Amino acid sequence: MTRAMNFNAGPATLPLPALERAREELLDFEGSGMSVMEHSHRGKLYDKVHHEALGLVAELLGTPRETWDVLFLQGGASTMFAQIPMNLLPAGKTADFVLTGTWGEKAIAEAKTVQAIGGGATNVAATTKNADKSYTRVTRPGEVKGSAGAAYLHVTSNETIHGIEYALGPDTPFPSTGAPVVVDMSSDIFGRQLDVAPFDLVFAGAQKNIGPSGVTIVALKKSLTEQGRKDIPTVFQFRTAAANDSLYNTPPTFAIYLVRNVLHWLKENGGVAAAEQRNRAKAKTLYDAIDGSGGFYRGPVEANARSIMNVVWRLPTEQLEEAFVKAATAENMIGLKGHRATGGIRASIYNAAELAWCEALASFMKEFARRNG
Repeated sequence: MTRAMNFNAGPATLPLPALERAREELLDFEGSGMSVMEHSHRGKLYDKVHHEALGLVAELLGTPRETWDVLFLQGGASTMFAQIPMNLLPAGKTADFVLTGTWGEKAIAEAKTVQAIGGGATNVAATTKNADKSYTRVTRPGEVKGSAGAAYLHVTSNETIHGIEYALGPDTPFPSTGAPVVVDMSSDIFGRQLDVAPFDLVFAGAQKNIGPSGVTIVALKKSLTEQGRKDIPTVFQFRTAAANDSLYNTPPTFAIYLVRNVLHWLKENGGVAAAEQRNRAKAKTLYDAIDGSGGFYRGPVEANARSIMNVVWRLPTEQLEEAFVKAATAENMIGLKGHRATGGIRASIYNAAELAWCEALASFMKEFARRNG
């Protein structure tokens, strides 16, 4: 079998060794005569997998178990957009939001819904939206204006659709206002080294850098868990998942099993530090192809905020973009069509994407420009 060069934004490519391990264990997990999917989430064999996965998340993220809770929840980042203000935004308080793309917009929209049913208020602390409604950069130091006594500040570390990422260098630091910092890391968690100590809650849908769709990673400081509202349904309270090791109800066991496989692969291959080196090399390969095209390809994002996870660019016309995607697909390069909200081309190059794929894509780009420029 020839593996596709999978540039999908999510669900996305997974490490082949993690998939091969799942294939080998699928029908008979650890000699039990059952698949891991068939095991009770209360049983010893699954419990071992569950806690190994939780431990790997904490280890690779750098969140000490003494002061942080690590949770496996469901519903993806979209559910977190509602569940976070349900827990952390009581009436009389304000949540600040930094908007650098679509996912920040969706987050504040859900918080406003929570406000309408008895939660606190929302405030746009900063936005980088351009006059044409596009996003091309992160905030600059001094642009973020927080509310007095804000419940939290919500930031998106990497805007998947727009290809914009914070903290790739010293001139694009994460904003800070003194309020607890909530970071949506759905598309760059474990993709580069970050000190999470200044943050209070980080979350990520698994289907990009962690595993398959179906499980959501949430890590939050225990002090924040304890502060959460108690007047919302028990199942939605973060303290419920924390007190029950994310086993209050039946978790997505197979998805968590695959998270274990993926993070084990990541750890065995040098951890997050080595992954960042690979990711920066992949991104450089593609950005060099864009910048070296003589203007045939155009990267809209400011250079210091160009994502190393989601590389976006445009061609001179939409017709050429359609032709590019069609021709690339014929070369076994999958998932390059840009998001429907922005158009263009997008290559998602998460941890499991190979440098050779990016080199092949860069070569294809050069030849396509030569034939169509």
